[in-house]
Amino acid sequence: MSPVPPGPCGQRGLQYRYHRELFPALHDWERTERSIVAFTGGDGPEGLLGLDQMGHFGPHGCDLVADAVAAAVAGGPDGPLARGTVWPGAVRGGPLVLCELGSGFGGALRYTLDRLAARGIGVRGAYGIDLVAEHCAVSRRISRAQERTAVAEICASAAAVPLRAASLDLVVVTGSMPHFPEPAAVVREAARLLRPGGLFVLTEEVSLTPGGEGPSAAFRSVHPPGVFFTTPLRERLGQLDRAGFTGVRRRDLTEWAAALLAERLKVLRIFRGSVAGIYGDAAAELIRSTLTTAREEYLAGRLLPTLFTARRA
Repeated sequence: MSPVPPGPCGQRGLQYRYHRELFPALHDWERTERSIVAFTGGDGPEGLLGLDQMGHFGPHGCDLVADAVAAAVAGGPDGPLARGTVWPGAVRGGPLVLCELGSGFGGALRYTLDRLAARGIGVRGAYGIDLVAEHCAVSRRISRAQERTAVAEICASAAAVPLRAASLDLVVVTGSMPHFPEPAAVVREAARLLRPGGLFVLTEEVSLTPGGEGPSAAFRSVHPPGVFFTTPLRERLGQLDRAGFTGVRRRDLTEWAAALLAERLKVLRIFRGSVAGIYGDAAAELIRSTLTTAREEYLAGRLLPTLFTARRA
């Protein structure tokens, strides 16, 4: 990896420098937005095609989250609230208050809010929680430009969020779990923030392993230790249980994720010049390598792409 500008120290600094190299153009959001709009022919999160949050799953992972929330609101047979329990937001009959832990530049949160609205689920307050102040600053600029009055960015650790206990209906993590060095503390914090019966939805993109063995050296070359952390499946289930979550459901996304990343890589190949024009050649290559190595880990069974849903007891 090439050098990046000096930034903060510690875990915050590691995350800042990695994401600065991966998405340098997002720090000049206004110019980048113009480039993306020129490329896609549309504006707003849907028109931007997730290019402001190019995680492994992108907007498709956010669709999974929105579907899980809609199922919980409906209390259907696949919803985690189906066994006689009720989600607080459904009781009040009003819009929800939610947060995303590890919200980064905010693209996943903004897209998810729009997907919830499309499913008839109102939101009266949404918090994006991220450790890196520079990420929060970029997210605020984008949210302000899109007139997102319900969205507030908070610069804080996902394990110590400055919000009251039992103040939220919904907590989501859209692929950020590998960036938390103490995931058990983050799971406990999600439980603390949720009202009784509140919903926790978590997409595990490259954070879950079948056992103690970690991913390959090829994967680690573009997902460096200290920035990406993994947890065995059994341990994650134990973290959810100890934090007080019940009705835990795990959906194995291996087949879905492998197909998705193959499609995203195909798009990157076709539009390589346009992506490089937006992000730069080095970042475009790093994005390609990131998706390629993640897909190889899925197919080899060394990483377990997963959707978790659970409710606060």
